[in-house]
Amino acid sequence: MDNLLLNLNLKFWVCRLGYKKNEKSKKKKKLSLPKNILFNPVHIDFLNSPRIDQVGIEDRIARITARSIKKESKMQGLLMALNMIDLTTLEGKDSKKKVEQLCYKAIHLHDEYPGLPTTAAICVYPNFVGTAKRVLGDSGVKVASVATAFPSGQSSLQIKKLDTQMAIDQGADEVDMVISRGEFLSGNYNFVFDEIAEIKSLCVGKARLKVILETGELGTLDNVAFASNIAIAAGA
Repeated sequence: MDNLLLNLNLKFWVCRLGYKKNEKSKKKKKLSLPKNILFNPVHIDFLNSPRIDQVGIEDRIARITARSIKKESKMQGLLMALNMIDLTTLEGKDSKKKVEQLCYKAIHLHDEYPGLPTTAAICVYPNFVGTAKRVLGDSGVKVASVATAFPSGQSSLQIKKLDTQMAIDQGADEVDMVISRGEFLSGNYNFVFDEIAEIKSLCVGKARLKVILETGELGTLDNVAFASNIAIAAGA
């Protein structure tokens, strides 16, 4: 077991420092995770992850979407999906009144259609978290907040942390951060990892952290898988 953990740690170092197979020099750096992050090297075997079979995935999707789902199973699936989604408003024209109306809709949907579950959460910008918490009360519907300069992620780490702290201070149950796609696509994986870990350190014991990859901008399914591994390792 000790040898296994050592090997996984070494593989993690290769990924975290941005090394490539054809690089000749490998400088050692110390791991700089925030102290309250628990690091589990067993989860970080990046380089040996299998490549994504895009043809196979597309074939599987085509077969799934062509299937006919029977009425009872379809209804169960729709009810489960409703109970897992976030009812969201993330517009420049958002206002307290609009957020209040959205919250009312979330907790009173089943008034008109008995038996329907509530949505999992309301998702808003950080400055509306307090409004959503007040209206939702003890309904059981959670409040999620985007942060870290959503949706572009184009800001400094200091601003991103302030954005996150605002959401947490107002009582957000979940923080939805975006990764820096430009840094990821430039090969700066260490930057992406450290940024997620910093935001995670603010959320520990206070809010769940969700990492938005913006997969449409990552180009390939291999990139999506790799970004997912980095996010998981950093605390998502």
